Amino acid sequence: MTTRTIVVITAGLTQPSSTRLLADRLAAASRDALDGQGIEHKVVTVELRQLAQDLTNNLLTGFPSASLREVLDEVARADGLIAVTPTFSASYNGLFKMFFDVLDEGLLAGKPVLIGATGGTERHSLVLDFALRPLFTYLRAVVVPTGVYAASPDWGAGASGLHERIDRAAGEFAKLVINTEPAAKIDPYATPTPFAQLLGE
Repeated sequence: MTTRTIVVITAGLTQPSSTRLLADRLAAASRDALDGQGIEHKVVTVELRQLAQDLTNNLLTGFPSASLREVLDEVARADGLIAVTPTFSASYNGLFKMFFDVLDEGLLAGKPVLIGATGGTERHSLVLDFALRPLFTYLRAVVVPTGVYAASPDWGAGASGLHERIDRAAGEFAKLVINTEPAAKIDPYATPTPFAQLLGE
């Protein structure tokens, strides 16, 4: 059985970070969903704050550092991507955008992506559909139907809605990962498989 690799990209700027916390929750729920289907997997987490200088240099010179090249290769080999950003000015932050700006063309084509974002208030939740989803659609990724936004109140005691959204999104993500050809077999220029087929419907 092929081991499926999930790469988690988190663009939080502080440590600790609610963005990293959400990314970890999404990764854990995705692992549980894959375990439930008997799928072997590994999860690799990338903190973009540690690559900030490398990303800037790559944009200026066109050449990635050895450490950034390693991360880009890991994304290329991944069978699925979890991408989480804090909300800045009603969109993803600059660090998040820089990372996806340096990916090779076609690298995310056909790859399942689970999107998530964090912010101070619920009113920024549209960042998922008006910023993140269009970005990954442009990159020809297969974006999970349910995105997860977490505002500050979602981390309080008794806030069960976030847990439910995470589980639903992770379940959809796991189905896409299971029903998508392993990354090594994906043709980046092929016509993407219809959503219903990937979800097993």
